[in-house]
Amino acid sequence: MRHLEDGFGRRFPYLRLSITEACNFRCTYCLPNGYRKRAPHDFLSVDEIARVVRAFRSLGVHKVRLTGGEPSVRGDLIDIIAAVADAGVEKIALTTNGWTLARRVEAWAEAGLTHLNVSIDSLDQESFTAITGHDRLAEVLDGIERAMERGLHTKFNAVLLRDTQGKCFEEFADFIRFRPVSVRFIELMRTGDNADYFQAQHVRGSTLSDWLGARGWSAVARAADAGPAIEYEHPDYLGRFGLIAPYASGFCDTCNRLRVTARGKLRLCLFGEGGVDLRDLLQEDRQATALVERISGALSGKARGHDLAKGQYGDTRQLAEVGG
Repeated sequence: MRHLEDGFGRRFPYLRLSITEACNFRCTYCLPNGYRKRAPHDFLSVDEIARVVRAFRSLGVHKVRLTGGEPSVRGDLIDIIAAVADAGVEKIALTTNGWTLARRVEAWAEAGLTHLNVSIDSLDQESFTAITGHDRLAEVLDGIERAMERGLHTKFNAVLLRDTQGKCFEEFADFIRFRPVSVRFIELMRTGDNADYFQAQHVRGSTLSDWLGARGWSAVARAADAGPAIEYEHPDYLGRFGLIAPYASGFCDTCNRLRVTARGKLRLCLFGEGGVDLRDLLQEDRQATALVERISGALSGKARGHDLAKGQYGDTRQLAEVGG
């Protein structure tokens, strides 16, 4: 089997595939005014998704994460999960805000879902509501419990914010003491439309790593197909903490993932510009060879790293548009 490799010797077994730009939450760090439709919803169809996943699978990708927007707003999500499974992908993950998790997780698992990430920025009801715009913490937590009962590999995603640090760490530590889940804090990233919010809320990832180090948590080895998080474990806890710190030196050195947007564009970096359009080669199965060659050829244009630390965020206006 061929493998995707860039000019810096990095391999890419992991695809993040956005299936929608729409979202039903109003998170302060992403869509504070709610989702606003800017173009027709001509997102990739199930057949187009199947073709792009088969192409990446033939190039050594064995982990696919479905993202958005909020993937569960698509009524054909079960069919999409099944199509990814039919392509022979070993690890099928979904990132969701958990709105419909309790009602639908069984069907997603039956279709082939193996891994689940739930975006939940606080376990405090008031803070959760303030961040997301919805008083649905209890429903989301119910869905998480059902997912764990179903045996899905479950993680939390939380954005590291000035307003919720400290107390938030303590709350999640209590939650994972007897639950085998990972809580991953993601350093707030600058995008085209969040300058003021970023200035007010950004704190460095070392805020968490220092907190963990002072309490006996230690970093663990990172799997080859893992995301960018550094995970920490503690002998007294079943769960783990994770930290994604894109402003840290060397963050891009171990990059192992590529992105395809909901409209069929290959993004070599979340904070790059432009991308490589794949959609014209997703219309018929007979285009498969040309599709594989276009994907492979695109890797020569992948940069060594992003320039977030220099205040450059490419053409990423907000993360929901590119499947952040």
